[in-house]
Amino acid sequence: MERTNLPVPRTRCRLGVARADITPPPDAYHRNWGAALHDRAAGIHRPLTASVVALAPPEADGPLSVLVALDLGWMRQEEMAHLLEALRRGTGLAGSDLIVTFSHTHAAINLDRERAGEPGGEHIEPYLEALPQRLLAAFEEARAGLTPAELTFGHGRCDLAMNRDCRDEDRGIFVCGPNPGAPADDLVTVGRAAALDDGRLLCTLVNYACHATTLAWENQLISPDYVGAMREVVEQATSAPCVFLQGAAGELGPRYGFVGETEVADANGRQLGYAALSALTALPPPGRELQYRGPVVSGATLGVWRYGEATDAEIDTVRTRELVLDLALRDMPTAAELEERLSLWARREDEARAAGDEVGVRDARAQVERARRAMRRTQGLPDSGRVSYEVGLWQLGQAAIALVGGEPYSLLQRRVRDRLTDTPVMVVELCNYAYSYILPEDEYGKGLYQDDCSILAPGSLEQIADRIGDALEEWDLH
Repeated sequence: MERTNLPVPRTRCRLGVARADITPPPDAYHRNWGAALHDRAAGIHRPLTASVVALAPPEADGPLSVLVALDLGWMRQEEMAHLLEALRRGTGLAGSDLIVTFSHTHAAINLDRERAGEPGGEHIEPYLEALPQRLLAAFEEARAGLTPAELTFGHGRCDLAMNRDCRDEDRGIFVCGPNPGAPADDLVTVGRAAALDDGRLLCTLVNYACHATTLAWENQLISPDYVGAMREVVEQATSAPCVFLQGAAGELGPRYGFVGETEVADANGRQLGYAALSALTALPPPGRELQYRGPVVSGATLGVWRYGEATDAEIDTVRTRELVLDLALRDMPTAAELEERLSLWARREDEARAAGDEVGVRDARAQVERARRAMRRTQGLPDSGRVSYEVGLWQLGQAAIALVGGEPYSLLQRRVRDRLTDTPVMVVELCNYAYSYILPEDEYGKGLYQDDCSILAPGSLEQIADRIGDALEEWDLH
């Protein structure tokens, strides 16, 4: 027998959690899809929330780290910088100790300030101005509620997500939709935080990689997409807040998505919620582990295992580290080229509208949207052709969280996990936003949608993954 106990990765820490309602007005600017024919939302499917998790080492004077998880899709660099600056002033935290991440629902409010003149856009500025105070109030609640806790980690599986880089052979193009022939990362990583004094559940963490794109251009309701129903399932079973952390999902999306029916989003969320509950249920009771107690002679000689006090050592370490990588930018269209593209498609939209061509209007509007987003992505990029890319690393005892910007393909998290096979590593994307899609080197040049949106040069994903792996191995988390 190799070992007589089955330890589960865990840490002792102080943890506090709070939640804020960040639902926008029901008629807010809602156009996140190029194919959408509406601008204003028509109502609310489920509320949007912000979850604030505060973590600190067990000792009373240890440094604080805060993770803010938003039921929003994304922010452009200007809006993200404004939010981060306000939160840094209000919390006194910076660098890898203050991370804002997004569930990436595509059914939330569009927060681009340049859209203020669109129908529903009058809500954008007031929403952005009010958001920091809502989050800071939740931060104060989470900090005030810091409780000695044990955070235990486990794994499950869920096949909600499918690879979405699909080759349409008849038309000779790639489409962004389910590709049944390609592998998809199905790992669900969960964390369970329980109070040390009485074992009560403080919160759960669910880390899974799948674009929140169940609801698409036909949907007119503000929604957290599948994440809302997932949380509902877990919270009803656990009576504690559930915090969703979006994994590296650049090429992953729901098996059944791009629809207008909110019941499909709810069904997708229940599927992930049940998978998360399965993983949480498999965890041992707080402070316990299975241990071998010896043989019992029966019809066979049975090996008996029972729960006993956990024997883990070195689980009190809670610390953060910031990595800064110097990465190359790819060649991008010039501002003049993008302006010309925008003007061309705006004229075609007008022509299609005058002709009563609804499909032509939809397609032209989509191209206008692509051009506007491309212009925003290229604004403010340095002339040097290189950028600083920041990664936050959190060690939580025998586990870790890697907090990365942009939307990397799942290869990033799989590559990191392959190097730390005995260590749970949650990879969380869209942290403090930053730099759109990040593809594996061999996926560039194929005509993928993500390639068209990418800013970083080929090879960037592999550099990020290797740097994270190197840094985590230096921490020796086993």
